[in-house]
Amino acid sequence: MAIPLLVEPFLEPEAERQDTPRWLDRLTAAPLASAATVVALGLVLWEDISRKGPWPGLPGPLDLSRLPLSMNAAWLFAGFALALAAGVALGRTRRPQPPPANHDLPRLPVFLRFDGRRVVVVGAGAVAASKIPALLAAGAEVTVVAPDVSSIIDRSRVRVVARAFRDEDLDGAWFVTAAAPPAVNRAVREAAEARGVFVNAVDDPVNATAFLGGTIARGGVTVAFSTAGQAPALAGLLREAFDELVPADIATWAERAHDLSRHQRAAGVPMASRRPQLLDALNRLYDARTGIERP
Repeated sequence: MAIPLLVEPFLEPEAERQDTPRWLDRLTAAPLASAATVVALGLVLWEDISRKGPWPGLPGPLDLSRLPLSMNAAWLFAGFALALAAGVALGRTRRPQPPPANHDLPRLPVFLRFDGRRVVVVGAGAVAASKIPALLAAGAEVTVVAPDVSSIIDRSRVRVVARAFRDEDLDGAWFVTAAAPPAVNRAVREAAEARGVFVNAVDDPVNATAFLGGTIARGGVTVAFSTAGQAPALAGLLREAFDELVPADIATWAERAHDLSRHQRAAGVPMASRRPQLLDALNRLYDARTGIERP
């Protein structure tokens, strides 16, 4: 069994970004460091233009001591303005800017199969307990972290850490479900992003990067509905409505589709012809069930 999810693209944590060295970030964050960098860059540019530029006789910063005081001040002002403009331009292009915090990125629907991988559930109340069976069914090794663990948590099937959440609880985890108060969920998301792990924060879309949906799973076919955490009740209603449309013998349909797909690949059937052939095969299954005869 796999768990259906909608996941949002990761914004790489600042600590992990490699576009500039960390020592350079710390240096430019020091007081007056940016201003000194701007002035230094401008002076170097000014001196280079004065020596190799198209304006003969233009004094450089090293030549100002030989000019009258009034001209010296004018050239200093012009040089500082040039340095400021160059520094601002360079500062804006130094590193790419991340999207704004309220960006509306599309979600990617995926189905996860854990196969023995570690999954952490933060929280141990009724809501957290309701999420554990699906994780176990998908093959997860579940660790529950919470200071108070409800008796409805089956300790024989999960590992329990009875204390408050710590960032290191996510070391080696592949996925996290956070079913705790918003402040704890926020800490979970920050720790998860630093480790490149997706978080399903239950009823807390602000702190979630993955969203579970209402599902119909029958006969090897799974259909999932999600509202990206905004209206889970609507996802449930859609699931109930579509559940009436999925035929009871969908497993037979899936088996027939699988057999036909293998035959088509072996026979080299063009992709454009495969779906019409599948539709015809499924129509014949439906007709056989309902007693309809086709020519």
